[in-house]
Amino acid sequence: MTATPPDGPVLSDTHEHPHPRRPEGQPGHPEGGRHTDRTTVARTVTDVLQPRNVLLVGMPGIGLAAAGDWSGIPWGLLGALCAGIVPAAYIEWERKRGTWGDRNIVDRTKRPPIFAVILASIGLGSVIMILGHAPTGILLAMLALWAMTVVLLAVNHVWKISVDSAVASAIPAMLAVVHTPWWLLAYGLTLAVCWSRVALTYHSIAQTAAGAGVGATTAAAFLLT
Repeated sequence: MTATPPDGPVLSDTHEHPHPRRPEGQPGHPEGGRHTDRTTVARTVTDVLQPRNVLLVGMPGIGLAAAGDWSGIPWGLLGALCAGIVPAAYIEWERKRGTWGDRNIVDRTKRPPIFAVILASIGLGSVIMILGHAPTGILLAMLALWAMTVVLLAVNHVWKISVDSAVASAIPAMLAVVHTPWWLLAYGLTLAVCWSRVALTYHSIAQTAAGAGVGATTAAAFLLT
């Protein structure tokens, strides 16, 4: 399902606004060009910094810190697989079946199945980590992401909240705790994700701010241990 911004319909495949053909020699409208450029940048940001990619980069870093050496990286990759790649693959499968228009499920009433997949996948990954005696830190990260998903699901029942913003906030917060506070500079990317979701009319400012807030609290799993 594709959101419809206030200034006109969106083409489901291109996400660009249709414009009537200009008469020969008539100058274009710079406002329309700027809007198209803004939409293009926002779509690039939201696609590059989608949860799957953020988790794929961040979780191995958390695993490295948890183990103290390279042996934690495979555990981090397992976490990224369960928390990010498996859910993304499920969304793509449903998209090809015609259930959703793209990965951005803007209708919150259609989101519960993907939340269920995320919870099941993270839960299975956590069990594997327990049985495999994974470093405590990466297991805590998995449980924190599981708890974050529960909160997002609960909120989603009554109000749409940004999952992309939550993940983009959770990973820098956890990396800042387990590595160095300098990772908080990565919140510039978090703000970029929030901006892109608003610019594409997928979320309001309040919904992205709430998602980022929920994501940041996942670091409490490390602060309290």
